[in-house]
Amino acid sequence: MLPTVFQGFILTRHWRDTPAGTEIELWLATDDGPRKLTLTAQKSVAFVLEKYRHAVEALLANFPGMQLRSLELETFHHEPVAAIYAAQFRQLGKLAQALKPQNIPLLEADVRPHDRYLMERFIFAGVEVQGGRLEGTTLIDGRLKPADDYRPVLKILSLDIETSQHGALYSIALDGMADRVVFMLGEPREHGETLDFSLVYCQTRKIMVERLNDWFVANDPDVIVGWNVIQFDLRILQKTADECGVPLLLGRGRQAMQWRTHPRKQGYLFAPTPGRLVIDGIDALRAAVWSFPSFSLENVSQTLLGEGKAIGDEYDKMAEIERRFHEDKPALAVYNIQDCALVLRIFEKTRLLQFVLERAQTTGLQADHFGGSIAAFSHHYLPRMHRQGYVAPNVGEIASKAYPGGYVMDSKPGFYDSVVVLDYKSLYPSIIRTFLVDPVGYAEASREPESPALVKGPDGTLFSREKHCLPEIVTTLSHARDEAKRAKNEPLSQALKLLMNSFAGVLGATECRFFNPKLVSAVTLRGHEMMKLTQAFVEKRGFEAIYGDTDSIFIWLKKPHTNTDAYAVATALVRDINEWWSNTLRDGQGLENFLEIELDTHYKKFFMPTIRGSDVGSKKRYAGLSVDVNNKEEMIYRGLEMARSDWTLLARQFQEGLLTRIFQGAPYREFVSDYARATVAGEKDHLLVYRKRLRHRLDAYHRNVPPQVRAARMADEFNAKIGRPRQYQSGGWIQYVMTRNGPEPLEARQSHIDYAHYLSKQLQPIADVILAPLGDSFSALTTSQRLLF
Repeated sequence: MLPTVFQGFILTRHWRDTPAGTEIELWLATDDGPRKLTLTAQKSVAFVLEKYRHAVEALLANFPGMQLRSLELETFHHEPVAAIYAAQFRQLGKLAQALKPQNIPLLEADVRPHDRYLMERFIFAGVEVQGGRLEGTTLIDGRLKPADDYRPVLKILSLDIETSQHGALYSIALDGMADRVVFMLGEPREHGETLDFSLVYCQTRKIMVERLNDWFVANDPDVIVGWNVIQFDLRILQKTADECGVPLLLGRGRQAMQWRTHPRKQGYLFAPTPGRLVIDGIDALRAAVWSFPSFSLENVSQTLLGEGKAIGDEYDKMAEIERRFHEDKPALAVYNIQDCALVLRIFEKTRLLQFVLERAQTTGLQADHFGGSIAAFSHHYLPRMHRQGYVAPNVGEIASKAYPGGYVMDSKPGFYDSVVVLDYKSLYPSIIRTFLVDPVGYAEASREPESPALVKGPDGTLFSREKHCLPEIVTTLSHARDEAKRAKNEPLSQALKLLMNSFAGVLGATECRFFNPKLVSAVTLRGHEMMKLTQAFVEKRGFEAIYGDTDSIFIWLKKPHTNTDAYAVATALVRDINEWWSNTLRDGQGLENFLEIELDTHYKKFFMPTIRGSDVGSKKRYAGLSVDVNNKEEMIYRGLEMARSDWTLLARQFQEGLLTRIFQGAPYREFVSDYARATVAGEKDHLLVYRKRLRHRLDAYHRNVPPQVRAARMADEFNAKIGRPRQYQSGGWIQYVMTRNGPEPLEARQSHIDYAHYLSKQLQPIADVILAPLGDSFSALTTSQRLLF
């Protein structure tokens, strides 16, 4: 018996048209386990300009059940609209097609029923359910309202498979729940090892799939996690099930996954699974803005956990998997389930599941849907816009047009003592909030553009002071983030920050219905103005701005300062700049100031390079020796070779060593010459490997063939020759070295290393940029060593 009122968290959502109307299906995680909720006979709505009423009415006879009703709503051009209500959502699409020859647009006809239902009730993920009736185990037509603070305890499953090199399924490992198991293809056999999981032998792959289906029913996980779990593991499982003529039923209620292709990424699949979240570790880490040179499970686990389970390179690994499958199946099972365990530990270490749930509650997107900034913006904006009396435009109503990006100040290259970096906190959201930048506010201002009460923006834009939506949304999210920080809820704080910071970009995205170059320019150009005014303020104080980028300004204090004195100067600047903004905005336009600059970093030593081969200062590239308030020092690299994965370790370690010595005031000349000598002597051969990504199929490269493609083609020719599968035909990552005969892959290198290449293309460019301000050069420090060239 269900309680009359209970709370839940939306796991999955789906809609379908039925003869009785549109149904919405929600699967909820609750304190009493999963619950399926069906909302029946939901009407769908779109809008049309009133001036087209007669044309629409003439067509409605062909669409039984549709109703046309006048509303107190209008477009951004202040044209009144009528609402069209339909029993089935797909009727709106058919009507839109019927109206297209007359150039009559339907507005908001593409908002899906479950999205419309939730957003108009300000529901994001947490819900409170009241009433309804039970039909079997399904609750029908309960009433929903937001329950923003509810978070469920979810049952998490880590899934991983092992296959042959040709993709034939060998084993399936399931971990994270009480019934830890590996299903292994093969005849039952005794083994002497004591395993901490069940090893279940299956005589055929058909039996493996059936056992997997039964396991899901018995254990009923809420979340499936894995590494490349959709594009590889689930895809292989589906292919295997299809080949065996048995359904793969991993959804709740023994439902199948509802595979969909990505509209823009060829070959990329989605696997909506009724009642269960499917979260890929790679996608989740990227959504949470984690960055790794490689997102392989081995690299990420070694980086985060200090452990892995590599058994050699790709070829050794496949050979070892084959050996274990044929000779030592328990060892293969251990290897298989270890992948599951590593994924679970990564999720725990990074608090990824918490982030995913907080992101769902913040954005309104289903928890396992990543990306979606435009959808998240719409989820927040549409219901507020409707309550202000407006309907949204369609995508493409405003033609694409370039607009200014973030402000990047010309840099002043060289070495500096005592540089402080001040940073505007959440710059673009703060501009939106302070200057009331908003689609509705922009539309309202067009009613009376001569009114002195309007807020004046850059490039002639005007905004209403009283009627707007986005500033309130940002204010609500900003307060929520402050509270999350106080509560030390880092996943929620991160989710809120990412959402707020996406808003300006959404206004500048042509795929968004609210795209408007004037609106996004009102944000970015205001940022330009702010940075220039901040530079002038700082330089009036006798300091010098040597660089600035979007929301950060790098200030040279003109002479060496102790760490304590540098922080004192920076703190005073922060206080005075914020006070100046408050006074200027209040006195100039009567606006409340939400702009806040804060101290980011003090660099005891700082280096801004030139653009290679010129005297012009570079942008987005620098290095420094930072010192925090507790006098802890740290080397920071931004955009330099040290921070980029497409340079060799030889170059990166050289750059780090050279800059560290210069910043610390240690001798550097001998380091340069010794490093070059050791390179030529072969002492650093382990650092010479290039690792680069092949972004296209190998056969897509014709005229310009970069080194990594040449190396990949050589590798696959070698693979084919010795009977191994080709690895690089569809892209991927290749490792190679430069030899006297050009680039050669690690797995098929035959020629001698071209050390002159590494000196001239890796070490010399780095050294000369750093040494030029000091009056030195790479050639001057190395030409006395005859071995170099």
